Amino acid sequence: MAFKIAIVGRPNVGKSTLFNRLVGRRLAIVHDLPGVTRDRREGEGGIADMSFTVIDTAGLEDAHDGSLEGRMRSQTERAIADADLVLFLVDARAGVMPLDAVFGEHLRKSRTPVVLVANKCEGKAGAPGLYESYSLGLGDPVPLSAEHGTGLDDLYEALRPYAEKHGGLRPLSEDEDAAAEAGIDDLEDGDVNAAAEQALAARPLQLAVVGRPNVGKSTLVNRLLGEERMLTGPEAGLTRDAIAIEWSHAGRLIRLVDTAGLRRRANITGSLERLSVSNTIEAIRMANVVVLVLDANAILDKQDLTIARLVVEEGRALVVAVNKWDSVDNRAEALQRLQDRLDTSLQQVKGVPTVTMSALQGNGLDRLMAAVVGIYELWNHRVPTAQLNRWLEEMTERHPPPAVSGGRRVRLRYMTQVRTRPPTFAVFSQRADELPESYNRFLMNGIRESFGLAGVPIRLSVRKRRNPYADKD
Repeated sequence: MAFKIAIVGRPNVGKSTLFNRLVGRRLAIVHDLPGVTRDRREGEGGIADMSFTVIDTAGLEDAHDGSLEGRMRSQTERAIADADLVLFLVDARAGVMPLDAVFGEHLRKSRTPVVLVANKCEGKAGAPGLYESYSLGLGDPVPLSAEHGTGLDDLYEALRPYAEKHGGLRPLSEDEDAAAEAGIDDLEDGDVNAAAEQALAARPLQLAVVGRPNVGKSTLVNRLLGEERMLTGPEAGLTRDAIAIEWSHAGRLIRLVDTAGLRRRANITGSLERLSVSNTIEAIRMANVVVLVLDANAILDKQDLTIARLVVEEGRALVVAVNKWDSVDNRAEALQRLQDRLDTSLQQVKGVPTVTMSALQGNGLDRLMAAVVGIYELWNHRVPTAQLNRWLEEMTERHPPPAVSGGRRVRLRYMTQVRTRPPTFAVFSQRADELPESYNRFLMNGIRESFGLAGVPIRLSVRKRRNPYADKD
């Protein structure tokens, strides 16, 4: 039975933003105007090896009649009753408001457990509201920024006891703990999400084609499909909506998405273009692989880098396609300039595959699709747990973690890959919060180099291991 979490709070505290963060894509509309969300919305979400069904609700209104606000509150109360756990959000920047206190008292009487979350805690402006939220009597608040994605580790720890109770988490077994102490030489691969990943692998490969206006995205899509499916021409901005087409390449089913061109934010005018941009960004979030199309005569300018960073931040696999290559005179110089920009500006995904092509002439398309399939397989790659831990032992012996407080070194005890798409790893230590970020980057670069994950976004979190004797007398 799925572990269900309902997100509640007064209007405009960031419930839909947190919902989108937990499900990993923009399903819920987010707007500064209060009351945008009216109905309950459910989605499958997770944090690392924890999975759950998350429910976005309307803002809690102080209304009990048959009005719209009253019906919205009724929907929220039903969500609370159906959930295994409630996340009660308050706006740390605004502080505790009278409505927060009213609904906090209501939730204390509810049979559903409540975790208090102080949202918008980025920077120092949220500190007073964080401390003020203790007055609600709902325990220690979890400081979080749903917009920036900070504080998810603290939220993970707060949710963990409930996830274990309701089957939302695969904790380390006693055998795995013992194996971690002994060196993990003979541990089998802990494939915690194998069934889910096999189901995902059977779906069509989601391939989005993105880039600035007029770089040849629709021409490329037409050439791949072998028909004039998309409107093309010399005018920039002909494509206004993200158009998805089912297509088969070499026996593999692909869902190909042509998108509107992304201009710099300062140049975006009118509500129609804003909606087009929104659809393009949503297509990126829904994609498995994103092909970033560049104009060979203006390789990787500032806007191209902005798009590339968005793809990487969303955890999508990236392929760079340099279009109109037939018009380039000095190709060696152009390739070197592209590689230099990638090495300096996208260091977090070293080795992104790049393909030169001409969509108009049909040159380089086989190499492009080979790169797409190759990076997709890496994006789905799983490293066996035993192999990871042998690697971790070798790495920490050659380059031990630095000494921290008290002159003692942080000991990394156990490592596992908790999910793919993108490859996501967790390393466990009793002093996880003391490990420097620079050592995290060192480990991520080592994983990429040692296991052949060049060009793929990698996620790594350091967690405190459970003490098996903590609850024993």
